[in-house]
Amino acid sequence: MAVSPLIVPGSGERGPHSKSKLSAASSGNGTPSTTLGSNSLKDVAEQMNEEEKDKYVKGKKVGEGTYANVYIGHHKSDPSNLVAIKKIKVQQEYKEGMAPDAIRELKHLQELSHPNIISLLSVFSSKDQNLNLVLEYLPLGDLEVLIKDIENIHYGAADIKAWMGMLSRAIWFCHENFVLHRDIKPNNLLIAADGEIKLADFGLARSFADPYRVMTSNVITRWYRPPELLFGAKHYSGAVDIWSVGLVFAELVIRNPYLPGDTEIDQIAKICAGIGTPTEENWAGVSKLPEYTVPSPTTPVHGPEHYLGMFGTAGPDGVDLLMKMLILDPRRRITAREVLEHRWWRGEPRATRNEDLPKKGPGSGLSRLGATESKRPGMVEGVARRLDFGA
Repeated sequence: MAVSPLIVPGSGERGPHSKSKLSAASSGNGTPSTTLGSNSLKDVAEQMNEEEKDKYVKGKKVGEGTYANVYIGHHKSDPSNLVAIKKIKVQQEYKEGMAPDAIRELKHLQELSHPNIISLLSVFSSKDQNLNLVLEYLPLGDLEVLIKDIENIHYGAADIKAWMGMLSRAIWFCHENFVLHRDIKPNNLLIAADGEIKLADFGLARSFADPYRVMTSNVITRWYRPPELLFGAKHYSGAVDIWSVGLVFAELVIRNPYLPGDTEIDQIAKICAGIGTPTEENWAGVSKLPEYTVPSPTTPVHGPEHYLGMFGTAGPDGVDLLMKMLILDPRRRITAREVLEHRWWRGEPRATRNEDLPKKGPGSGLSRLGATESKRPGMVEGVARRLDFGA
């Protein structure tokens, strides 16, 4: 497994999830075969499922979303070892019985194991054919809760550097494993008890190993959606996630969303005003994108003075990194690896230690999940957006 430029080998990065496997005998011609009949295999699978399910005790429901309910649970052998159990609803309109978001989340969480990505601990089915995802318990709300609580939560440049480091390592790891998250925003960044930030909600994630495969542009919450998606691009790269990371960075500094558009047209207008107007001069080929349209008159791309005036708390190096994340042309936008190699991380102030980061108490930020959540403007409709865990 590749090692992040900001992670020291052996510093706690977890390896791949272990998986139980049935061994098969080999036939005379080398083809794997089994001595168990189909009924026996079914019995073994059911037995393994029951054994996995019996490891956990499901507690009270703490959230309900479009495609899942979330419960607090614990290990049967240790009631103090808490988990979150996400019970996927069976939905008859889908061939697999599960919403595509649920399938994506299961697939990618099985593939990704990293300290800054929420951990999938186990999977089992229940008698009503619902699939249950057992996830690590993250009791301290999310980054949005901290950003918005201006009266009670005070933080500075060192704290921002710590949070951005965790997010950047998570995105680097996703991209190294050819996964686009496609919905990075503060309330998908959950906070563990030790202060570690965990990237969650992989319901819109997808693999991008095939550069020729057409992809949808209707992803990423509007406020954090890059211009190439707003212009209807069907082929794109990890640059879409980097744009979202940049806007999270900006929001941490000014404690308000930087580009909060009311509609997609308004979102483009906000980008033109806040970053600069995408034109053929600064982004070759942009006018050929299917939904390209920009307001008149055009606004020149802002220089460092504009960003230092708004985001000076991050310092000159932090502003330089932010500007590179928010380059209009996705081909010129900084990559996740280049983010981690930027000089900002080596300068002063040093990132705050996890245990010293500002936190809210257990249960903060709980009350909203998916369909029951009162959506902020810019939310992608019809998608369960967040895991909220708490007491």
